[in-house]
Amino acid sequence: MNKPTVILATSNGIGMGHLARASAIAKALKSQANPIIVSMAGGIAEIPDALGIPCEYIPGKDRRWMPRPKWDLYLRDRLVALIDETDAKVLTYDGVVPYAGVIAARIARPNVKLIWIRRGLWQKKIHRFALPLQSAAMDLVIEPGDYAFAYDHGPTSKRKDAIRTVPVSLYQSSEALNKEESRKILGLDQNRPAVLVQLGTGADDANEKMTAALKGLLGWPDLQVVLTKEPVAKNGKSLAPEGLDIKVIRYFPLAKVLAAFDAGICATGYNGVHELLAAKLPTVFISNIRGMDDQEARAKWCHDFGYALRANQADLKNITETVKELQDANLRAALSFKCAELPAPIGGEEIANKLLKLISAPSKSNNLARVFLFQSLRYLAIGYRSIVKQKSTVDVSSSAPIFSNSTVSTEMQKHIRSGTRFEHLIASASEKYLQRRRQIADTYYDL
Repeated sequence: MNKPTVILATSNGIGMGHLARASAIAKALKSQANPIIVSMAGGIAEIPDALGIPCEYIPGKDRRWMPRPKWDLYLRDRLVALIDETDAKVLTYDGVVPYAGVIAARIARPNVKLIWIRRGLWQKKIHRFALPLQSAAMDLVIEPGDYAFAYDHGPTSKRKDAIRTVPVSLYQSSEALNKEESRKILGLDQNRPAVLVQLGTGADDANEKMTAALKGLLGWPDLQVVLTKEPVAKNGKSLAPEGLDIKVIRYFPLAKVLAAFDAGICATGYNGVHELLAAKLPTVFISNIRGMDDQEARAKWCHDFGYALRANQADLKNITETVKELQDANLRAALSFKCAELPAPIGGEEIANKLLKLISAPSKSNNLARVFLFQSLRYLAIGYRSIVKQKSTVDVSSSAPIFSNSTVSTEMQKHIRSGTRFEHLIASASEKYLQRRRQIADTYYDL
């Protein structure tokens, strides 16, 4: 009997949270289904090589590779083409707002189940008013559990339209490598302490937080400071104080090698909390208050119950002082010991089982709500973008798009970051699928 195909779509959020959850669910599905991840996030380039999961990159609307009014229809046709190519039975979407194109794909293929993977801990922003209609358009809403659920007072916290699971994480103790193996892979000295720093850069306040955090590590004897990206501002100026031994590493998934580190400094996103605390890594959390995720609520819960330290994201001096506390070996031991009380984040397996059961269940026939939601989301987005102009991160080339089914991370990243339109296909793409994808590109790109 052939395995059913499940497509897991994610938005281009802040960080790797959406992709990490999709990856955890896909890993759990592999024994009984054929999972495929599609995403607008550039981080998708890491997944095929590292996890052996088929993937496709879809350019997000922020890339400006086509006129904005066309993008929702482009997304619809991309998803429908992949559904037809793979005979997919289930389409999941992990993101704050289900894109109009996702809803339209469900309308076009009514036998496919549409599931919204809707994380909790929302901030109280305007997005909350669309929740009832968005939820009604789904066959099922699943809320990945959150260690900090008790501090969730946002708009999703009292709703009864979702099934809540235990937390989802790529960290699994059964797959994690030990300290010696992890350090060998990362090229770290086996006998010196090491701290992992996962903070964003770019905006002025983010750069200041990075510098303040790194200052707190000064004076830690023989320390190795490990970052996942160069600590430099857009103008090329270093954000790191002198006197630190900084190493920039590239490894995915980091969840597998967290034993390499004695401590961590991280934003309080879903992904960071449910990897670092599950790995019992003593951590200082510095919240990113942008976006919909209520990171401050999550950070306060972690601190109040003794699982981690919370630095005041609005106070640079406090960030430095809080990070400096990590130099206390007794404090690190106490934090690690406390984290051992947390339940294993095996929600990926739980969600995978729910998706498999849904394959044979009847579909919801609420197409009226879906059509209304599709039209509303589309015109609201077009109207918003006409008022709030966004620039592409790079100049868009007028040349024909590049078609590729590469699974090599560096090659995919090169194409994703370039200004030439990039049409990525699953590695097993048929000639018929390639021709359909060329038709879609011809239709929507303004060449």
